[in-house]
Amino acid sequence: MTASEDRLRVFYDGACPSCVRDRKFYERLAGRTGDAVEWVDITGRDEELKQLGIDPVAALQELHVEDGRGNIHRELDAYILLMSRVWLLKPLAWLIGLPVIRPAFAKLYHRWVGERLERTGRLPK
Repeated sequence: MTASEDRLRVFYDGACPSCVRDRKFYERLAGRTGDAVEWVDITGRDEELKQLGIDPVAALQELHVEDGRGNIHRELDAYILLMSRVWLLKPLAWLIGLPVIRPAFAKLYHRWVGERLERTGRLPK
C-alpha cells in the first residue's frame, strides 16, 4: 500500500464538543500513525460533501471516512477503519465489528447521536 493509499480523511462534526474531544483523544492514542489522518470539519461544507457523494444530513448523523482510494466508509465501518489503525483501539474495532455486537452498537450509536443533535437543536427534520 502506498503512502497516499494509507491516508484517511475523516469528516466529523466540528460544532460538536464531544466529537472534537473524541478527535483529540484519537490523535493522542494514534501518535505518529495519526499523521496519515486528515480531519475535515463538515460545518458549512455541504457542497463539498455532495461532490464526494456524501449526504450532508447523513454526515451530521454518522461518521464518514474516505480512504486513500477514494472509497467512502460510513457509520460503524468508518469507526472500524479508523480505530483499526491504532493498536490500542484494534480490539475495540474488532469487537464492534462482531455480528452479535454490531447491530446493538449501531442502534445505541444512532440513538446517542440523535439525542445529542436534538439537545443542541441541530436535529435535521
